[in-house]
Amino acid sequence: MIDKKYDFDLFVIGSGPGGEGAAMQATKGGLRVAIAESYSQIGGSCTHRGTIPSKALRYAITNTVRFLTNPMIEAMGLHFSPTMDQLRKGSQTIINRQVSMRQSFYDRNNVPVFTGIAKFVDDHTVTVDGQTYTSSHFVIASGTRPFRPNGVDFNHARIFDSDTILDLKEKPSAITVYGAGVIGTEYASMFRNLGCKVNLVNTRDKLLEFLDDEIIDALSYHLCEQGVVIRHNEEMEQIEGVDDGVVLTLKSGKKLKTDILLWANGRSGNTDSLGLENIGLEANNRGNVIVDEHFQTSTPNIYAVGDVIGYPSLASAAYTQGRAASMHMLGEQTENIRKNDIPTGIYTSPEISSVGKTERELTAAKIPYEVGQSQFRSLARAQITGSTVGMLKLLFHRETLEILGVHCFGANASEIVHIGQAIMAQPKPQNTLKYFIETTFNYPTMAEAYRVAALNGYNRLF
Repeated sequence: MIDKKYDFDLFVIGSGPGGEGAAMQATKGGLRVAIAESYSQIGGSCTHRGTIPSKALRYAITNTVRFLTNPMIEAMGLHFSPTMDQLRKGSQTIINRQVSMRQSFYDRNNVPVFTGIAKFVDDHTVTVDGQTYTSSHFVIASGTRPFRPNGVDFNHARIFDSDTILDLKEKPSAITVYGAGVIGTEYASMFRNLGCKVNLVNTRDKLLEFLDDEIIDALSYHLCEQGVVIRHNEEMEQIEGVDDGVVLTLKSGKKLKTDILLWANGRSGNTDSLGLENIGLEANNRGNVIVDEHFQTSTPNIYAVGDVIGYPSLASAAYTQGRAASMHMLGEQTENIRKNDIPTGIYTSPEISSVGKTERELTAAKIPYEVGQSQFRSLARAQITGSTVGMLKLLFHRETLEILGVHCFGANASEIVHIGQAIMAQPKPQNTLKYFIETTFNYPTMAEAYRVAALNGYNRLF
């Protein structure tokens, strides 16, 4: 693998989760690795404009609302309305810690980090900020940015996308969120928790159609119960920013005027400045790079991982993909890396997380399955903490009892789901409903939901 005629064995473009995973796996395999990052600090969009700051903001909002609605606080007559700056205060501290920690990974492993925009000259050469570097292999992990359609003035002070909304100066009284994917629903939930009036405009029939139907229905119900107005099957005709707000005109003829508008309808791959034409590659209409099951492009020595390749566009998946790409170029087996059955984590209020098949998929595949459910309101731990909204749902094979899917809606769903994920990954026959029936769970815990759901499902069999 090591070829001294090149400066490096692997050159990674982008230091987000995908790039980091690829770089660390390759350097542990003995390769000479370098990485280029267009931001002034490492971490990519995930650290600076995506996952970390948005989830930190959500945490601040959730804890503030929980504090202000505590009966003891209300009885003491304490009232205040936090500013956006106050809510964001902890985010930069967390970002700085993440940057410092991740920079140490590269320093300890002698991986140079070049700051600037990387562009391919040919399939073994890139330039970064005017400097030229050669490498045997490349991994493109350049990430994505919010999709900005023509005709929408994103320079207007009241029109935002998912990057710029993090710089919002004042809390609006009303917001329209256009696009009801993961980002749109998460921000709709956050702003509603802040007490804002929220219009959530969905271009599809349902919210988050990739989820299990029952979870979709639960999310829709609770968003509506919290006061979010959801408008399905709508498309933008025009967005007009005015002095005191934004007017969204829909093709159905409706007009929505709110203080601000958040455009959350899709993302574009950061590929337009990579010089893909110089290496025989072409991105699709959303800027995504096409790869095979090994994350290899049609130019064999060049791989791509993370959001830039499209679905599932998750930080967790990107890191795994980066590791898998480096293992493949090292000639190592990647079967031990679980690239499939990646869990979803959606940070609405409450959270949603799932892994495996949905009822819809199992029905279409004609797989005989049964359902076991546990309602959080019946769990002692949920009653103690006051987090009684939610459910755990297990899908399992009627004959073998194999766990086929785990779907969770409620507080800490993104943590709870990993118990089911671990059992699903066990070899047969350890991956069945019997594990949850025969295992003793701490009491009271949220994990006990697995025993309750398993018994509920087992009792449905005849």
